[in-house]
Amino acid sequence: MRCTLLVVTLSVLLAACKPAAEPAANAPAATPPATDATPPAPAADPDAALGAADGTAAAERVTAEFPTLKVKTVDGADYDLAAHRGKWVVVNFWATWCAPCRKEMPELSALHAMRSEIEVVGLAYEEIEPADMQAFLKERPVTYPIAIVDPYDPPADFATPRGLPLTHLVDPQGKVVHSFVGPVTAADIEARIASSKS
Repeated sequence: MRCTLLVVTLSVLLAACKPAAEPAANAPAATPPATDATPPAPAADPDAALGAADGTAAAERVTAEFPTLKVKTVDGADYDLAAHRGKWVVVNFWATWCAPCRKEMPELSALHAMRSEIEVVGLAYEEIEPADMQAFLKERPVTYPIAIVDPYDPPADFATPRGLPLTHLVDPQGKVVHSFVGPVTAADIEARIASSKS
C-alpha cells in the first residue's frame, strides 16, 4: 500500500510541470501546441538517461554529445556555452509557471555563487516578454544568467523538453554527462560530478 502511494505521489510531482502538449516545430506562436508527440532523439550518451535499474524515470535525450548553445540573456548579454569550457555547466530548462522550477532556483543560485568550478545557465522555456521576465527575477533573484528560449524553436542541440524542470550537466570538455528530469538539488549535481570524475 505504501509503495503504491509513493509511486502515485512521485508520478504526480514529476508530471506537475509537464506541458499538456508539445509545440509543433513549424507552428506559429498563436497556434495551440500539437497533440501528437514524437519520440525523443536517441541519447548521444547512454548515461544521459537513467535506467529502470535504479527505479527512476528515463531522462530527456540530448541531441548532441557536445552541444552548442548561443543565446541572449534577459540582461542583454551574449551567452555562449563554448566560452565556459574548463568548468562544469548546469543547463537548466525551466518556466516561471512551474512550481518545482521556482523551488529549485535558490539552490541552483547558491551552487553557481559558491562553486567556482560550476556554472549555471537558466533557459526559460516559455513565451514571456523580457520585461515580464525581468520583473519576475526582481522578485526571485538568481546569481546565474537567464535566457528566454522559444518553445516553438528550442536550441537545436538540445531535445525538446517534455517536462520541466529539465537539467543537463555538461562537463569541462563540453560533453553532456547526465540529464535530470524533475527538480534537482546541488547535492544531486555535486554527486554526479564526483561520480563522473572517478
